[in-house]
Amino acid sequence: MANSKSAKKRIRTNERNRLRNLSIKTNVKTTVKKFLVALTVGKDEAQLALVNAQKTLDKAVTKGIMKKNTASRRKSRLTVKFNKTFAA
Repeated sequence: MANSKSAKKRIRTNERNRLRNLSIKTNVKTTVKKFLVALTVGKDEAQLALVNAQKTLDKAVTKGIMKKNTASRRKSRLTVKFNKTFAA
């Protein structure tokens, strides 16, 4: 257990940041899952879900939750899935 005043404050700050990060990570996972479900529904729904997922990933990068290359890789993979599903 922390003894100094600054260590106690750091524990509180870390917990607050952990909860914020958890919320953003959960939101990213949810939007990606919604996109994967939308792939089975139709092209228009999937297009909207893809844009939404990409936007959410970009927001996670700006908040410092995810690295830029990780988000870029995930966006690329989602786009490839979309293109493979609706190619023709």
